[in-house]
Amino acid sequence: MRVLIVEDDRRTCEFLEKGFHQEGFSIEKAFDGAEGLFLACNHGFDVILMDVMLPKMDGITVIKRLRQRLIETPVLLLSARGAVDDRIEGLRAGGDDYLVKPFSFAELVARMESLVRRATKAEHSPILTIGEITVDQSRHTVYVHEQELHLQPREFLLLVYLMKNEGRVLSKTMILDHVWGINFDPQTNVVESRISKLRRKITEISGTNRIKTVRGLGYKFCEPGT
Repeated sequence: MRVLIVEDDRRTCEFLEKGFHQEGFSIEKAFDGAEGLFLACNHGFDVILMDVMLPKMDGITVIKRLRQRLIETPVLLLSARGAVDDRIEGLRAGGDDYLVKPFSFAELVARMESLVRRATKAEHSPILTIGEITVDQSRHTVYVHEQELHLQPREFLLLVYLMKNEGRVLSKTMILDHVWGINFDPQTNVVESRISKLRRKITEISGTNRIKTVRGLGYKFCEPGT
């Protein structure tokens, strides 16, 4: 397992490094958020351990920027702050799990292994299912309530992108970059138009709206009514 540790407390970092080496893991370390973001963006890791309180850039901001760049490496947050609101903030930012200091090293390793197993399974599964919608990425088919939904290629890519980021708000710029390969705003309503058509096609079969417009921010795929 290849692990990135982003932790400014050097004693904690040394403790983790020693334990991981005994487990046979490969380790990279960063002592501030900016360095952690750089390493995570430019090197491949199986899992990232991220302290919340970091110099230069806090852990929550690092995670948000990773997810904006579509880097889906599992992130386990480490923090001395155990308040529920802090945990919710970290998970909503794109974190995958949260462990409060002090923690058991055995529990930490078990949680890391669980995150890696989940990520590996998701990466290799061509089937996406959320509620009444099932997408087969290998066959490029979509079913809503077991009825096939015919989509144009861009609509298919858009639906897959939205479903893979369920619950996250995706900006117009992010959608343009991922679905159309355009890394600037061409000042057209192409995203709005495609979202509207996709939403209408799904709603005609399902009777529910899962694609929500978040005013001023973008769009997200979510439970109806949320």
